[in-house]
Amino acid sequence: MRALLCLIFLITPLAYSQDAGKPSSVFINVGEAKVKRSLMALTPLLFLGTPSTDSSIKRVGTDLFNTALNDLDVSGYFQFINQSAYLEDTSAVGLKPAPGEPNGFSFAKWKQIGTEFLVRGGYRVVKDQVTFEVFVYHVPQAKLILGKEYQGTSKSARQMAHTFANDLVEALTGKKGYFLTKIAVTSDKAGNQWKEVYVMDWDGNNGKRITTHQSITLSPAWSPDGKTVAYTAYAMHPKAKTRNADLFLYEIFTGKRFLLSSRPGINSGACYEPTGKLIYLTISQGGNPDIFSMNIDGENLKRVTNGPNGAMNVEPAISPDGKKIAFSSDRSGRPMIYIMNIDGSNIKRVTFAGKYNASPSWSPDGKKLSFAGWDAEHFDIFIMSSDGTNMERLTQAKKANGKWANNEDPTFSPDGRQIMFISDRTGKKQIYIVNADGTNERRITADNSNYFKPKWSPTAN
Repeated sequence: MRALLCLIFLITPLAYSQDAGKPSSVFINVGEAKVKRSLMALTPLLFLGTPSTDSSIKRVGTDLFNTALNDLDVSGYFQFINQSAYLEDTSAVGLKPAPGEPNGFSFAKWKQIGTEFLVRGGYRVVKDQVTFEVFVYHVPQAKLILGKEYQGTSKSARQMAHTFANDLVEALTGKKGYFLTKIAVTSDKAGNQWKEVYVMDWDGNNGKRITTHQSITLSPAWSPDGKTVAYTAYAMHPKAKTRNADLFLYEIFTGKRFLLSSRPGINSGACYEPTGKLIYLTISQGGNPDIFSMNIDGENLKRVTNGPNGAMNVEPAISPDGKKIAFSSDRSGRPMIYIMNIDGSNIKRVTFAGKYNASPSWSPDGKKLSFAGWDAEHFDIFIMSSDGTNMERLTQAKKANGKWANNEDPTFSPDGRQIMFISDRTGKKQIYIVNADGTNERRITADNSNYFKPKWSPTAN
């Protein structure tokens, strides 16, 4: 993980002007209920160096282009113009417009095909150093919106592209992009029936294993600053000669691991409150699972729920304002979603449909809750207002054998526009995302491993 940190710091964005990337007006209003997709021409990148047959140089350009394209496509803000519709050869004109630039491109030709935003970029590679130069224009106004140069190593090409996509989304919407965020997720990639915690880019690339328990790990959770991950592992207790579900904390940038809670029984389902000073989790202590809070050093344990009548209370999810807890409980007979005050008072049931509702996740603005609900045969992802009204099903898919697939473990993107989840529709539990309105569903991982309980990191600063 230290190597990853170094790569991020090596990416140096250089603005071409003081105002570049800081428009006086917002071009895309994300506050609207339905955001119209703007027509964008994301043109192929120009290689700005001496012609070369080195395949590694071409690979840098491919990584830059494909990463930026995927980020901007997933954002849901853009509809891309097919290259066959272009009226000029983008490989034969420069990155800046004519007549100011010799051999510059023509705004008139892009206006003619209805282009709203034109992206012109190029790159050069000198030894292992990459320079990514990119300009974004608002074609109707013939105006430069963003002009930057990003520098880094060839290994950091994807990070440079993510950084550009973030800058562009912020320049057009006034809101930060999430393309430098990470996922913490449990996977069986290590084999031998082990499940370890991995951290990867939001798009499933650059996965790194952060645990080596050679056991089963569960339910990773990010701290609000993105610097630590809390998780549960069935760790061996030598004196008792048995394993226990202990809670650990892992520091992303130092690689250090700390034991937070090893109380006999379950210590699982951790969730940080917004200040990062407290962790809420489920502890059984040999009895029925209940929700507790503790300091991030594992001290000052306080009970939040107590039954009733031996009921199970699990999977705490703290609201963004830190005032509410959503959780799953079977106190009504079947597991349903409930909401209570942060101190455990004023408990209200908010789901009543289905046989089993679990894994609540808050939207970043606190207005919505997503959860996994068991219908007649399978789990699907649902979304509703935080008071339980306006419930909608977001997923429904079948396996190759015609049986319904399970869709579980939702987690909101930092901007609230997407929900990530796990689906077994291919036979393996893979990671998918879907827009919060149920559109634009797509697969993130494509391998033979299984994934469990993904958590999206906070927006990177």
